[in-house]
Amino acid sequence: MPLENFLPTIDDRRFDDIMQEVRTRIARYTPEWTPVWTDVNDNDPGITLVQVFAWLTDMMLYRLGKVPELNYLKFLMLLGIELNPAEPARAEITFPVQDTFGDPYVIIPMRTQVSAEPTDGGAAPIIFETERSLIALTARLTAVQAFDGYDYTDLHAENDQPGQGFEPFGPLATPDSALLLGFEYSKEFPPQVELNLAVWVMEGASSSTFFDCNLPQTQAFPSAQIVWEYWNGREWRPLSLLKDETLAFTQTGHIYLKTPAKGEMKPDASIGTATESPAIARYWIRARLATSSYEQPPQLLAIRTNTIAAQQVETVLDEVLGGSDGRRNQVFRLANTPVAQDTLILEVNEVGDTYEVWTRVDDFFGSSTTDPHYVLDRTSGEIRFGDGINGRIPVGNVDNPEANIVARQYRFGGGKGGNVTPNTLKTLLTSIPGVDDNGITNLQAGYGGRDEETLDQAKLRAPRSLKSKCRAVTSEDFEYLAMQAANIRRARALPLFHPSFSPDVKVPGVVTVIVVPDSDDPKPTPSEGTLRTVCAYLNVRRLLTTELYVIKPTYQKVEIRAEVIADDNADLAEVKVNIENALLNYFHPLKGGEDNQGWPFGGTIYYSRVYQRVFTIPGVQRIDQLVIVLDGVEAPECTNVPITFGALVYSTEHDIQVNYAFS
Repeated sequence: MPLENFLPTIDDRRFDDIMQEVRTRIARYTPEWTPVWTDVNDNDPGITLVQVFAWLTDMMLYRLGKVPELNYLKFLMLLGIELNPAEPARAEITFPVQDTFGDPYVIIPMRTQVSAEPTDGGAAPIIFETERSLIALTARLTAVQAFDGYDYTDLHAENDQPGQGFEPFGPLATPDSALLLGFEYSKEFPPQVELNLAVWVMEGASSSTFFDCNLPQTQAFPSAQIVWEYWNGREWRPLSLLKDETLAFTQTGHIYLKTPAKGEMKPDASIGTATESPAIARYWIRARLATSSYEQPPQLLAIRTNTIAAQQVETVLDEVLGGSDGRRNQVFRLANTPVAQDTLILEVNEVGDTYEVWTRVDDFFGSSTTDPHYVLDRTSGEIRFGDGINGRIPVGNVDNPEANIVARQYRFGGGKGGNVTPNTLKTLLTSIPGVDDNGITNLQAGYGGRDEETLDQAKLRAPRSLKSKCRAVTSEDFEYLAMQAANIRRARALPLFHPSFSPDVKVPGVVTVIVVPDSDDPKPTPSEGTLRTVCAYLNVRRLLTTELYVIKPTYQKVEIRAEVIADDNADLAEVKVNIENALLNYFHPLKGGEDNQGWPFGGTIYYSRVYQRVFTIPGVQRIDQLVIVLDGVEAPECTNVPITFGALVYSTEHDIQVNYAFS
């Protein structure tokens, strides 16, 4: 929508409106001229003067309506609307341990840094930091097997080279089916330590295409009950489960287990199917289905050990910002930006050697004279203190006049560039003894990274932000808030639609949100991490009684087959390329459609509009034939083609034949 639509209109009258109004008022305001001023047409000298003044008034109203950019920015500031800062991406990074390492595990400290080469031509590498510590086992996961209740299936190759995915409990996932994991290690398995398993659910599996946004205090009930066990050389014994983020292998996440006591686990070469000769003795754990009510059996892309979540940030410690001089509204700046959300720990030394932690607030409206509050602009790194009435003024310290305000800790970083491709996070910045530097990698792409909001984007956001009040009530609210949650370019809310039912079935209280990320792919598809991010963001903003789902878009491939006759002086190759590019853009999910804002969700393909797109290309004389092909099926000529409810179309190529007319 044009930005002019959001500019305040002081007076919407134009020249014709003013002239019509004056003509109707002549008799009322000039009664003494009524007997003689009877001609109010354009040939009358009085009307000529009226036209001059109407023209001048029209110009004045136009200039008043064009409020300067600075004024508009001030309006946004008064409304409390600021540019959203850049947000850091997240990724899962694997830290393999060297086979020759003598200890049973390596501690990967929290905030260990791993970098990737820049993707935008910049010189600085993209740095990620781990969000928690990790116990990386020397024992290697070298065997993955599925037991379907009758037979074992070796899945090591599918797990080692993720691609088509695999079924951890077989095609039926009946009770007592199991997923077996074998660890190869020549020494005793480490006792009483945390075993962290990272699980990726196969994209496209029905169990992972949408997420149920439950309230924070509401328990999420998985579709099956999984019992974790270990092999002690004679039988399977219970293994302690600390946390399962995957909801019984239905969504991507981590599973945290605690290994048994010393000497409890015993290696065995006869578990499952033996594929090696001679057989290799391994330590075994398994996930066994105690009960199963899966709508569809789960499909996994991969399962990994020694893998931990990381964020595209860097940590700064003990940065001295300066000294307070006791004045009102003091401002200090951090050296690095943008600042990650809720990571700044600010301390002020007012007396002696004692440092006090101050609290960040959004503004000082609720701050009293004695409240140790500050306001942070995450984009610029600006820290502002109060004026002594709203917010306390930091007192100057005569013993430390130049350095009594310290950023004890904060993290900075972010941007769309952090959405790195798989297998690009490889460089460990600080050596850790025992870690195999050549094996560090990220199995999946980074997600959630977003550049700083532009001014034009803020202008478009402002009216909807005021309307929604950061609460998801209407369909527009859900769409607007979904686009704020992550790297989302488009969103569509479908009220009364449940992903598990037909679109014809209206389910009261349900809202399903389709999200399309900002991507260069012909059919942009959000990662599972992005879906979960949007889901969590909308969860705290929805009404209590709303049942919410966030799903990926459904795509249908469209191809145009056309025979075109070009002008005699036209270049056939140029006309062909221009037609193909126009059609590729027209059917694009993000920049297609009639308004170039993306193909409408569920929007019908109108034959006449496609015909017009081709015919308006310079050099086209006529179109002899034009056929619309949807998902490989040709539609009859001159007919509109409907698409699936809520779906989008995309195209990768079109069959365009361009020739000259033959006399």
